[in-house]
Amino acid sequence: MGLFERYLTVWVGLAIVVGIAAGSLVPEVFAVVAGLEFAHVNLVIALLIWLMIYPMMVQIDFSSIKDVGKKPKGLLLTIVINWLIKPFSMALLGWLFFKGIFADWVDPSTATEYIAGMILLGVAPCTAMVFVWSQLTKGDANYTLVQVSINDVIMIFAFAPIAGFLLGVSDITVPWNTLLLSVVLYVVVPLIAGAITRKKLDKSNDHSRLNQFLATMKPWSIIGLLATVVLLFGFQSETILAKPEAIVLIAIPLLIQTYGIFALAYWLAKRMRLPHNIAAPACMIGTSNFFELAVAVAISLFGLHSGAALATVVGVLVEVPVMLSLVWFANRTRHWFS
Repeated sequence: MGLFERYLTVWVGLAIVVGIAAGSLVPEVFAVVAGLEFAHVNLVIALLIWLMIYPMMVQIDFSSIKDVGKKPKGLLLTIVINWLIKPFSMALLGWLFFKGIFADWVDPSTATEYIAGMILLGVAPCTAMVFVWSQLTKGDANYTLVQVSINDVIMIFAFAPIAGFLLGVSDITVPWNTLLLSVVLYVVVPLIAGAITRKKLDKSNDHSRLNQFLATMKPWSIIGLLATVVLLFGFQSETILAKPEAIVLIAIPLLIQTYGIFALAYWLAKRMRLPHNIAAPACMIGTSNFFELAVAVAISLFGLHSGAALATVVGVLVEVPVMLSLVWFANRTRHWFS
């Protein structure tokens, strides 16, 4: 794990402080950026999201999908957790906390947006950081690659229908054109661009040019993430300064969701008698989120200043320290698995 990944929470925290301060001091600059939209998609944010997502997609080797049948149980666990359990448990927790437990502290319209942001996090399984978690738990790297590749293929077809269904169940009007555009813009196109780039750079199959390209792109990916956080919290600065407790309220159900999903997945992996080098990455994939996609779609659907966008960014803040604690737990319980 590099310096950036290890201290991601610190960098995101600093970006949050910078964003809130800048949003308070020069709100007119953020107003100009917020106005740069086309078809409800902010052009500046779209560019920054692309800087984050594109290098991740270049890492995906879709030729690994041919090995999917060799160890099906680990892949089955990931698919069930990611697509049949996690989105629905996230929606349930969002509704339980913001329509029930926290109802007296959050107005109904804002609560609805917080739930929407949580749902978008729940429907977006992790694509990039999971390679870090797999490495830290001594996971099977090739099998992790298969799992991520399959998840990305499923995401192309399942993200919009599941997100639309859950947002509809939560009494949120779903602008389907914008949702489908977001999936194409932030999943389909980057996947195609990444596959083409990988094929051209790795013709010799020695990964040298590919690794050099990824090393070159990594700083830009970091810049994209931190700049997005600065802008999002700059847009939200007035709300956050008026209601700082909003960050804490959003973080509570996100923490419960993350630890709860991991506990369920880890228990199932043990019952299925999976080896630890497959069980641990499978559970990490099911637990972590593709927060870059969730942020992009939240902005497209609900706007830069929305509670949905804020909820997805809080997901960034919460995820890394939580996942590191789960890595520690998985390594300490390696002896539970044969």
